[in-house]
Amino acid sequence: MLGGTGSDVGKSMLAAGLCRIFLQDGYQPAPFKAQNMALNSFATPDGREIGRAQAVQAEAAGLPCSTDMNPILLKPTGERTTQVILDGLPDGNTDAWSYFRKEGRERLRDHANGAFHRLAARYNPIVMEGAGSISEINLRETDLVNMPMAREADASVLLVADIDRGGVFASAYGSIMLQTEEDRKRIKGIIINKFRGDIRLFDNGRRMMEEICGVPVLGVVPYRRDIHIEEEDSLGLSGKSRRAMAGKVNMAVVLLPHLSNFTDFNRLELDPRVNLYYAASGADLPGADVVIIPGTKSTIADLAWLREHGIDRAIAAARERGATIMGICGGYQMMGRRILDPDGVESEVKESPGLCMLPCETVLLPGKTTRQVRFTLRGDDTPCTGYEIHAGATDTGGATPLCILDTGEPDGCVADSHCFGTYIHGILDNDAVVDRLIALHSDNPEMMRFDYKAYRESQYDALSAQLRESLDMDLLYKIMGRDD
Repeated sequence: MLGGTGSDVGKSMLAAGLCRIFLQDGYQPAPFKAQNMALNSFATPDGREIGRAQAVQAEAAGLPCSTDMNPILLKPTGERTTQVILDGLPDGNTDAWSYFRKEGRERLRDHANGAFHRLAARYNPIVMEGAGSISEINLRETDLVNMPMAREADASVLLVADIDRGGVFASAYGSIMLQTEEDRKRIKGIIINKFRGDIRLFDNGRRMMEEICGVPVLGVVPYRRDIHIEEEDSLGLSGKSRRAMAGKVNMAVVLLPHLSNFTDFNRLELDPRVNLYYAASGADLPGADVVIIPGTKSTIADLAWLREHGIDRAIAAARERGATIMGICGGYQMMGRRILDPDGVESEVKESPGLCMLPCETVLLPGKTTRQVRFTLRGDDTPCTGYEIHAGATDTGGATPLCILDTGEPDGCVADSHCFGTYIHGILDNDAVVDRLIALHSDNPEMMRFDYKAYRESQYDALSAQLRESLDMDLLYKIMGRDD
């Protein structure tokens, strides 16, 4: 298990890298995180929902993802409420106070433990990931994902400490010393992550860390900006670009308060023809060639936010001057004439007028559509893939669809070549879709194309090479009981 001194210390990326290393070394690894809180999710092949991070780790391990890799997913719907996804299916909404009560925890614990044991019966080793800090002693009795899960799995724990944020000695020492005596014995090593500069400068610090903590430091992993692995949550958005750039096709993603599945745009960030940036206000949109309204966990609330901040008017102005407007999932729903919520799926607001850019309207429904899809763009036979995760049904009134699924079903809606929407997440991972989008605003859309799938594989390999260089792999295998 990779446990952390806090959130965003790099556990998810390290887990992906270790999955790839074990695969390369001839094992059959699989990732596991008992409970994940994220708006970034993914559809499994059997049409269920897990955290995107575990889907990425499964890809690094060369596996199709499954709900056993992430049996409990929490998707925040507000400041204090969350939707609970249990074994890939919605299990209702709850507030934080109710969720973290002792009552009912054993039911969740049974789901988590059962998923782990099913996974462990098929794969070896299991690369487990904790959540946040492993030393939140106030949550010890109700914790499902950190040390109680390590005990259930009889797992050795590697503590991941982020040196970039400072206080690495205190956070590592405190994380170990705050454990019970039983759990402290499970912590077999420390990984110092995100080191900037010459790692030799930390040689003395490494020895001091081992002395005060009483466990070995397996390695010091450098801070790398040239390895691109999908991030766990939207904390990474804080460092993204916020402005247009000359000489490229400028694509602006509206930075909605409840933006979900921001990994829809990872490929665009890497495309040399594109400058992708995030627009937090209407003032950020005049330079955009393409405006993308992304998915959201709270469609009606975020639509109200657009109006409150005048971003709806900025989007309309962009359309009038010739920019392309594209909506994905919740963004697609917003672009229609109205959104109805008769059952209070999202809020008490029963009806909200849309942006009226597409000839469709949406009814939010208690059930959820979750599936992987294969499709082609209208007018193009190139096979494409993606996935759907949405509540609601959209009536297009027979308007032109954007895509045709391999089942023959239409998807999305088109007003014209510069205005359309879709329910398909991951649609922009497909070369055919990106090339068409770029061609609307570039004289040479074929220039500098690249293979995104091959690129992803190369990044897993680059990450594994970095970890092999940074970590004492012999010691790691010894800790795992594989010193043969």
